Amino acid sequence: MSEFWLISAPGDKENVQALERMNTVTSKSNLSYNTKFAIPDFKVGTLDSLVGLSDELGKLDTFAESLIRRMAQSVVEVMEDSKGKAQEHLLANGVDLTSFVTHFEWDMAKYPAKQPLVSVVDTIAKQLAQIEMDLKSRTAAYNTLKTNLENLEKKSMGNLFTRTLSDIVSKEDFVLDSEYLITLLVIVPKSNYSQWQKTYESLSDMVVPRSTKLITEDKEGGLFTVTLFRKVIEDFKTKAKENKFTVREFYYDEKEIKREREEMARLLSDKKQQYQTSCVALKKGSSTFPDHKVKVTPLGNPDRPAAGQTDRERESEGEGEGPLLRWLKVNFSEAFIAWIHVKALRVFVESVLRYGLPVNFQAVLLQPLKKSSTKRLREVLNSVFRHLDEVAATSILDASVEIPGLQLNNQDYFPYVYFHIDLSLLD
Repeated sequence: MSEFWLISAPGDKENVQALERMNTVTSKSNLSYNTKFAIPDFKVGTLDSLVGLSDELGKLDTFAESLIRRMAQSVVEVMEDSKGKAQEHLLANGVDLTSFVTHFEWDMAKYPAKQPLVSVVDTIAKQLAQIEMDLKSRTAAYNTLKTNLENLEKKSMGNLFTRTLSDIVSKEDFVLDSEYLITLLVIVPKSNYSQWQKTYESLSDMVVPRSTKLITEDKEGGLFTVTLFRKVIEDFKTKAKENKFTVREFYYDEKEIKREREEMARLLSDKKQQYQTSCVALKKGSSTFPDHKVKVTPLGNPDRPAAGQTDRERESEGEGEGPLLRWLKVNFSEAFIAWIHVKALRVFVESVLRYGLPVNFQAVLLQPLKKSSTKRLREVLNSVFRHLDEVAATSILDASVEIPGLQLNNQDYFPYVYFHIDLSLLD
């Protein structure tokens, strides 16, 4: 499952034992895989500042999650025919998202724990805001490119009455640069082909004999050429209309046709290059994203190997990708990493507010193994930690119990600090 529960409990002896009981029960019952979630000791500040940060972090959490989902969707849109491979590009620090979450370690270089909490939160908020601003700019440019290309492609679709003819006709189909003669294009219904061949020369005076030629046809009719003297154009159009032949307004301009074809080719090339090209937006050795690896601290299995990859290694692998896809990959990773740091900050702030000072709590990440067992897992947690809030825990375990003056949603309130991480919408 791509779902995680991030919880915390006080770090005293009684609650450490409770955590051990939780780990034993969930392991034996195959309910979840649990790992320690290391959070550094931050400068706490005042109670008022923590209350304010709690609200701010809640909003930042929602914003960050929304941002990474939009970026994931942008990756899918850019890859188009290769949508099935989009998940390969949704990585954090070079590893899949599940591995990053379960192997999380605070990035001291990017978010120094010695700084005040307000400063750390502000750094993350500014980083995410900048990524969102860049995302809007880049996706707007890409969408404009797509729209322009679609508008040109629409011109090459439809029937002979509406579609562009620049990709159908050629210079050889027309009499050009003549003071007296002109070549017209006429749309003839398929059922009237025979009639056209018999009558086009007599629709008006001064029609060049045997000058008609079928250039192309669709399901409804064909596009024919006919050459005549300029002075009889209007008379020919009138007579043609009376016979259910339609003169298509078209003037062969070699420069304009060449420009339209080049524009189509350029837009197709530009769009493709956003996904794959030899251009690389970020060069090797960039100081913007310093090298760092993911580390692991699994609960009850400290020898489990860590999976990690440096940014430089990822850059080497990314050469050949287009600038937009490359930007999305790098900044999706940055945004996702920032989001998980926000989760860690929320656990810290809520744990201090709930369990008090001095700071002493243990955070644990649980990954439910089956969707069907989440209810049972919740019951185990509420039972193990019910001593943290006897009144609330009692109401949770027994929904039929009514406690005067206590209003809570039994499914949303827990006697321990709890946050949810859902990666399923990124699958």
